Amino acid sequence: MQKKYLNSIEYIRGVSMLGVVAIHIGAQYLTNPTPNLHLIAILEIASRFSVPIFFFISAFGLFYKIDLKEKFDYGKFLSRRFKAVLLPYLIWSALYIIHDNFFYGTGIPAPCYAAEILFFGLAKYQLYFLVILIWFYLLMPLWIKIIKNLTPLKFAAIFFLQIGFNYFSSYSAELFQLTQSLPDGSILKMFLQWRLNYLVLHYVFIFLMGGILAVHSEKFFKWLSQNKKIVSAVFLAALTVHLGYFYFLVYVKDFKLMAAVNTAHQLSPTGFLYTIATSIFLFMLFENFSFDKVTRAGLSLLGKNSYFVYLFHPLAITYLDLELKNLGLVMTAANTIIFYVLTVLISLVAGLILNKLYNLSAA
Repeated sequence: MQKKYLNSIEYIRGVSMLGVVAIHIGAQYLTNPTPNLHLIAILEIASRFSVPIFFFISAFGLFYKIDLKEKFDYGKFLSRRFKAVLLPYLIWSALYIIHDNFFYGTGIPAPCYAAEILFFGLAKYQLYFLVILIWFYLLMPLWIKIIKNLTPLKFAAIFFLQIGFNYFSSYSAELFQLTQSLPDGSILKMFLQWRLNYLVLHYVFIFLMGGILAVHSEKFFKWLSQNKKIVSAVFLAALTVHLGYFYFLVYVKDFKLMAAVNTAHQLSPTGFLYTIATSIFLFMLFENFSFDKVTRAGLSLLGKNSYFVYLFHPLAITYLDLELKNLGLVMTAANTIIFYVLTVLISLVAGLILNKLYNLSAA
């Protein structure tokens, strides 16, 4: 039976895209020697749900359409998904390699280094997400099997294992020392150094959560409608704790801002819980509350163009930063907010123009 189209998935994509751009603009703002701490908290900490939540909604969208009682056509699935993900990934990787050669003088990589760049998603800082997503697609039969046999006890075990694995991968001094001790150019060092760029193990729980909630979507949406206050309260509590961890690192532990940002990331325990709470909260928000026509149109516009904005926005950042320097301006708080708005608008307009040109050429 054909299920209804979920505008909420589209809206969540749009909101998440805004968060991804915020993280990268926050990195630009950190070049200011005296940045506003609270603006950093918004750009770099409150937005940290935005990368893992994409895996959540990707899984939700996939399992929402799949009938687990029917045979899974793996070949057809890969063909469709790779056209949507692998091909754009290769094209945009090539574009960024060529662009950065002209802009930064990085050169065109030799075949072996090019293979490393493509395998680990190193052509530009946002592209690693697509590498992980491709691995999730490749392992789709495994996720289907797990979800078919998932019990509450097993799901709880995965939850705690995920926290433990992410903590070890993020904060283990022994793992860091081992990675640093390996000779440069060794394959093992590459796989350890770039583990966050390809290893799906960092996001298994959030992906499976999206899948299991999609399989039981009717019960999930009913539960959301009955527990709006609880979902909102948990979200606010998770946000408070995650921000509180960041402020604790800065004020109590005396961390430098960059170190605090790199510690209170999405794979930290507070970041992990915040992502889960935000994923459920946004679904509750968009499934249970009515928005005016203009707001719906704006959310839809952002959602439909989120993929292009995600791929394109580093170019907008690069040239806006160049213009900022040409004007002799620095990334003050006010300039950073303007920089953020312009990055989103330029990326969005570029996507709309290219989409219009593509439609005209196809007509």
